[in-house]
Amino acid sequence: MEYTHQSSWIIPFIPLPVPILIGAGLLLFPTTTKNLRRMWAFPSILFLSIVMIFSVDLSIHQINKSFIYQYVWSWTINNDLSLEFGYLIDSLTSIMSILITTVGILVLIYSDNYMSHDQGYLRFFAYMSFFNTSMLGLVTSSNLIQIYIFWELVGMCSYLLIGFWFTRPIAANACQKAFVTNRVGDFGLLLGILGLYWITGSFEFRDLFQIFNNLIYQNEVNIFFVTLCALLLFCGSIAKSAQFPLHVWLPDAMEGPTPISALIHAATMVAAGVFLVARLLPLFIVIPYIMNVIAFIGIITVVLGATLALAQKDIKRNLAYSTMSQLGYMMLALGMGSYRAALFHLITHAYSKALLFLGSGSIIHSMETVVGYSPNKSQNMVLMGGLTKHAPITKTSFLIGTLSLCGIPPLACFWSKDEILNDSWLYSPIVAIIACSTAGLTAFYMFRIYLLVFEGYLNIHFENFNGQKNSSLYSISLWGKQGNCFFKKRINLLDLLTINNNERTSFFRKKTTYPHRTNQNVKSIRRLFIDITYFFDTKKTAGSFYPHESDNTMQFSMLFLVLFTLFVGTIGINFNRKGIDFDILSKILIPAIDLLHQNSYQSEDWYEFFTKAIFSVSIAFFGIFIASFFYKPVYSALQNLNLLNLFEKNTLKKTIADKIRNVVYDWSYNRGYIDVVYGISLIPSVRKLAKFNSFFDRQVIDSIPNGIGITSFFMGESIKYLGGGRISSYIFFFLFFVLIFIEFGFLYP
Repeated sequence: MEYTHQSSWIIPFIPLPVPILIGAGLLLFPTTTKNLRRMWAFPSILFLSIVMIFSVDLSIHQINKSFIYQYVWSWTINNDLSLEFGYLIDSLTSIMSILITTVGILVLIYSDNYMSHDQGYLRFFAYMSFFNTSMLGLVTSSNLIQIYIFWELVGMCSYLLIGFWFTRPIAANACQKAFVTNRVGDFGLLLGILGLYWITGSFEFRDLFQIFNNLIYQNEVNIFFVTLCALLLFCGSIAKSAQFPLHVWLPDAMEGPTPISALIHAATMVAAGVFLVARLLPLFIVIPYIMNVIAFIGIITVVLGATLALAQKDIKRNLAYSTMSQLGYMMLALGMGSYRAALFHLITHAYSKALLFLGSGSIIHSMETVVGYSPNKSQNMVLMGGLTKHAPITKTSFLIGTLSLCGIPPLACFWSKDEILNDSWLYSPIVAIIACSTAGLTAFYMFRIYLLVFEGYLNIHFENFNGQKNSSLYSISLWGKQGNCFFKKRINLLDLLTINNNERTSFFRKKTTYPHRTNQNVKSIRRLFIDITYFFDTKKTAGSFYPHESDNTMQFSMLFLVLFTLFVGTIGINFNRKGIDFDILSKILIPAIDLLHQNSYQSEDWYEFFTKAIFSVSIAFFGIFIASFFYKPVYSALQNLNLLNLFEKNTLKKTIADKIRNVVYDWSYNRGYIDVVYGISLIPSVRKLAKFNSFFDRQVIDSIPNGIGITSFFMGESIKYLGGGRISSYIFFFLFFVLIFIEFGFLYP
């Protein structure tokens, strides 16, 4: 065991040879390296698998013998400053290492097929390996300086991967937005690190917590300054983990390849912020009010992420807001002091969200092969539908991930989310009510995604060419029920080309009347059927009409994540009766729990647990029912039975309901208007400040050295004419100035 710990320093550097060798190969042997590009997936997966074996071995030792192992060596030694580098192996490091490596391996396997036709295949795997190296270095760091170095490397890799398709302006803007937004948080993190060093004189976690706690208990430090430093440290986590108000980069980050989205949202970029707060929790927990601030930011992010996900049409952006909301749950748990619950939800959410993103990638990859579907259309859920028959494995995997995120037992996220909700009742009833209500919203928008994509009912009114409304048709799969194109059914092409959007029949579809122009989605459908007609007539268009299932390697990653989603929640089941103890997570976390001076998590029997869980599960099922009501044939059936007409006849109720739906839709679809507010207030101010700084730098700062240089030049030019080489001239000027000095001496003695 000692040898394993001594060798743990190599963990972050094992995946590093891949980007180095790819870069050297492209520099020295570009043609050969590009021709053999598919071979680089194997070493990427192999090296990360070695790291996973190391991490699992460390976790087994952590379970058997609770310990904290740290090794440091001096880097810079000065009279007043000593910087040390090293690595820290504890429960948090073990958990994060397993999470990064397992998700990373499956994403790499998935990416080999997903990116096989991309020209940037080699660049993609080089970035991915360096991304994993940076994140592993972050979680094994033993001091704040080392964490900050790897923190910036993680941000750099995220910037490169989000803007992977940099030739697309929208992707280039997205990576710039992510970079700038994270710079705000990182600057606060740097100031917080320097402030803590000012207070304690140390960057090492081992000494930092002890010195800081002693200063707090003995009241030898300014509480205001300490609180300010803690808030600045938390700013880094706010930006990295997309907490309000620095969350605006996360939905735009979906412009990168889908495997990158899976890795960022599951185990790397956004997990880094939660990791940092968990690492520094022994410091935060002794500072008054700072824990309440963390919990407050967390609960705002929970609600904001859930409400902004309600009306999004892009499947990846919808999942991005879902990630934002779930990260809010983790921050809420950390703010409440529920260290175990936060890490438990980090684990379960990582596997479930990786499954959902890889499932969405399978859907997008499949839709892009359909005739007439551009990349923008392939992510629009409104233009999907009826994929159950064509992608059954993806559908089953996505459904399991959806149910897990909704909190349905016995899937992974049920155990962790329910623990957070139970702890919230002990913290504050108001916070608990908000958190439980948001759990219902989570179930609603997640099942909305599932129903729109796989059930795919196109809830629109059809009109004939005279503009007279025919019977409303619901429950029409976009791809047909028996594999037939649905315009071959009783809906003809002329009907499709005369779709009007004057009536809203879906809960979250904005009611608008544009007599002079057609809805953009309808234009997309028209374009689709024109392309399909061209395909059947000429046989010249590449692709096919129907989507298809993903290839085997992509299915393998999804099915493996299904297993994690089904069973990873069992590591934290708090049941201990008759010598049977399922709570492996608490055994791993014992050193951290002792460091926080908290009691070990108390086990309870099944009856007590399910009594507490029945409320949260009921809320989740209610959210699923509401989604099914508005996005399945239930709505059509009720309308056909004239049950909804009773409500529509009441003009006042109908007007109020329409206004509420319009407000909710506008709020959600426009991202809460936060980007608009930033665009109006913050961005112009920053640009003006930047222009002023640029002017001041050029005209004032640069004028000082430039002025000295120009003055020296003119003085030299002037003086050189005095040096003519005639001694009589030198004597004349010498005597002239001597007489002047003598004269001044007589006048002012």
